[in-house]
Order: sequence, then C-alpha cells, then structure tokens
Amino acid sequence: MFDIGLPELLVLGVIALFVIGPERLPGAAAQAGRLLRELRVMASGARQQLSEHLELDADLAKLNLDSLDPRKIVSSALFDDPVAPGDAAVRPAASRPVRDGERPPYDTDAT
Repeated sequence: MFDIGLPELLVLGVIALFVIGPERLPGAAAQAGRLLRELRVMASGARQQLSEHLELDADLAKLNLDSLDPRKIVSSALFDDPVAPGDAAVRPAASRPVRDGERPPYDTDAT
C-alpha cells in the first residue's frame, strides 16, 4: 500500500529510537499497533455498511414503484378496473387549464 521496504523501515526504526528513546519505544510501538488495529476495524465496518447499502439500493431498484401509486391503489379499491395514472378522470381539476367562461375549482381570492 505505501510501498515501504526493509531499508525504509530500518531508517524509521532508528529515527524512532532517537526521537522516542529506548525506554518508551516498546510502549509507542504497542500503541501504534492498537491504533492500526482500530483503523482496520473501522475500515471493515465502513466497507460492510457500504455493501449493505448497495444491496438495499439494488433491492429498491427491483421493486415495482408503479404498484405504490396512490391513484392506482384507490381506484382499484373503489372500481373494478383501475385507472391509468395519466388518465384525465383521475387528474385533479386544478392541474388542468381553465376554459373560457368556466369557474376555477378554487377561490382565486384566497390563493
């Protein structure tokens, strides 16, 4: 991952020996090992959550969202033949333009 070979590790070890000191070097190495282990656990948890989320998205993509259309649900409950979502009978009156001489389906003063 970092492409660090044996010579680089030896140089880092000598620098750590001079900076940290021989008394505290084993404790610092143990603490670095624990930190690395925690980072690996966090990365694997994030990877697992991401894969679960992607599986959920794939399941949602397979779901037929047309069956959840409220107009279809109500029309199938009230009538024998369900009405298509684009049918004019189901469209609210406010969504179509008002013809000449026709009163709007809402109070224009209130809106």
